[in-house]
Amino acid sequence: MGTKGPGAPEAEAQNAEAQSVEAQDADAGPEDAPEPLGPAANVAVALVVTAFGAVGCLASWSLGVGTPAEPEAGTWPLVICAAITVLGCVLLGTARRTADTEAFSAASWKILAGVGTMAGFIALIGTIGFEIPSALLAFVWLRFLGGESWRLSAVASVLIVAAFYAVFVGLLSVPIPHLF
Repeated sequence: MGTKGPGAPEAEAQNAEAQSVEAQDADAGPEDAPEPLGPAANVAVALVVTAFGAVGCLASWSLGVGTPAEPEAGTWPLVICAAITVLGCVLLGTARRTADTEAFSAASWKILAGVGTMAGFIALIGTIGFEIPSALLAFVWLRFLGGESWRLSAVASVLIVAAFYAVFVGLLSVPIPHLF
């Protein structure tokens, strides 16, 4: 009854490795975490979220809202932006009670780079179509923000654009700017 089947040493090694990783995670205590920025950062974030929501509401309104029976182009963006504005106000109301905001770190630059590349994508899509900006965006996000290999990033970005083209242009006939 005490004999182990084939593959048992490998399973034991994997189990021991998993337990070692769990022990390392348990050792990393709160002292390893960055210092929280505190309520001032929470207030700043809440104000930014609220401002984005309010600007979105104004832009949505300018598209035309329509009625519930006959919604126009700005209806759903207005609903979403109104929800963002309300959530920003809720954040503002709870900003002084929470102090778990993380400090700005090197990883935070990836978020800013993601937002910046998305802004570049939006700026280019109307001018040269979605294929090239989409491929560039996918490549940059995979390679530089995600740390994937050059080959995987290049192949995946082309396949992603091909899939989006097939679905949105080919199957759904969505009127988006495209080259082909």
